Amino acid sequence: MDIILLERVENLGSIGDIVTVKNGYARNFLLPNKKALRANAANKKVFEANRKQIEADNEAKRGEAEAASSGIDGRQIVLIRASSASGQLYGSVSVRDIVEALNADGKSAVVEKSMVIMEKPIKTLGVFDVRIRLHPEVSVTIQANVARSDDEADLQKDGVDVIAQMFEEDQAELAAAALEVIDENAEVDEEAKAELEETVEAGAGETPEATETEEQDDTESKE
Repeated sequence: MDIILLERVENLGSIGDIVTVKNGYARNFLLPNKKALRANAANKKVFEANRKQIEADNEAKRGEAEAASSGIDGRQIVLIRASSASGQLYGSVSVRDIVEALNADGKSAVVEKSMVIMEKPIKTLGVFDVRIRLHPEVSVTIQANVARSDDEADLQKDGVDVIAQMFEEDQAELAAAALEVIDENAEVDEEAKAELEETVEAGAGETPEATETEEQDDTESKE
């Protein structure tokens, strides 16, 4: 379908551009959200008649977005979540979670779900860049700091890889447990060695005469 863009659309074009898109994309997104018009003769005339006003409105909205961006750009929001020992979340962080966290303090412009650009939900601990599109021509980046506690969030803010730290701690615990087993086995070996030495020493203490006497006694008893 051929359409006339009423605003800049990423990877498509700018205001006034006539582009061809898939029918579903036009019908389900561009047209109902008033981002474009069908590129027929009537709409082309309407657009050209109102072009200056459309461009002026877009410029005003872009200015508002740029002003609002200073309170959002570079912010880091903390999201406390439960996770497994490997750092996998029990659940995920979605667009809705990002929006609620950004709007919680009321200190910056209100962010809507449609402004948050996430390729996929966040499913692990860590710090993730998230793009916020305040206007078709104004985007900023925030960070989502996903941690199990505020203390861990502070560590991640300082650049500590919490997942790697968790792995190292687990490895240290496994190594300590292995050493305990080795020590226990070593103690058992020492005890067995001591018992063997005692047996050898006891056997060495018997005299040849005593052994011969025992053999004679055995012979006489048989007779």
